[in-house]
Amino acid sequence: MELLSKLGIDWKLLLAQIVNFLILLFILYRFAYKPVLKMLDDRSSKIEKGLKDAEDSQKKLQEITLKEREIIKDARVEALAILAKVEEQARKNKEEIIAEAKSSSEKVLKDAEKKIKEEKNKMMSEVKGEIAGLVVMATKKVISEKLDRGKDIELIKKAIQ
Repeated sequence: MELLSKLGIDWKLLLAQIVNFLILLFILYRFAYKPVLKMLDDRSSKIEKGLKDAEDSQKKLQEITLKEREIIKDARVEALAILAKVEEQARKNKEEIIAEAKSSSEKVLKDAEKKIKEEKNKMMSEVKGEIAGLVVMATKKVISEKLDRGKDIELIKKAIQ
């Protein structure tokens, strides 16, 4: 201690400063350093959590992108299948319509042919009747006397044949 007094250092004052320094160090450690360390640890853990969440989000985004691509691919395949079915159905409908149109036109033609035949037969009957009348009139004039009805019919049949 004598050495300290020769150097001009008061040992009581030095001891008081050391005690004050230790008290100040304890107070700073207790009330400033620990909260700052805790705040830094919390911030560090939040940053790590944020990075982990960002990585998870990136992975989920990639998974969603892959799923989206698969869904789009499946939708395209399904759309192509539906389109093929629709085209096939349209082709069948076209064939059915064509077949119905042919059937209908054939029926119309047959009906027309039948009507034409009926009209022809009717006209032939009328013409035969008129010819018979003309033959009768011509015969009357040629013969100038009227034959009986039985002979008229017989003459008409011969003239027609």
